[in-house]
Amino acid sequence: MNEIRAVEASQMKENPDTVNVGDTVKVHFRIIEGKNERVQIYEGLVIAIKNSRIGKTFTVRKNSYGVGVERIFPLHSPRVAKVELVRPGRVRRAKLYYIREKVGKGAKIRERIIRKDAKAKAEVPETATTATGG
Repeated sequence: MNEIRAVEASQMKENPDTVNVGDTVKVHFRIIEGKNERVQIYEGLVIAIKNSRIGKTFTVRKNSYGVGVERIFPLHSPRVAKVELVRPGRVRRAKLYYIREKVGKGAKIRERIIRKDAKAKAEVPETATTATGG
């Protein structure tokens, strides 16, 4: 059993936590056509993540010419060149399958605000945050 885990560990990518449900991402996927190899970019909303160590997959949904298209990508595959975060999303569900029925503004996901560093919070003077009694 330890040999299997060792082989899986050697094939796993270093930073797999870049993808969360609700994020809009660009997946750079290598496509081999005969002797040529090219990278195709697939941009869409991550609606599901299935975890199973080396077999971790994420589902990306996009609208292509008015038709919803979903594609499942294995996260640790060597054919996935990189996953680029376009817009982080703020959701309260693990699976966003309800987005399939939504159209227009109903399918909109709120944006998650990420603070770059904790120093910005510490630099605010305490006198500005406390109300002065009058």
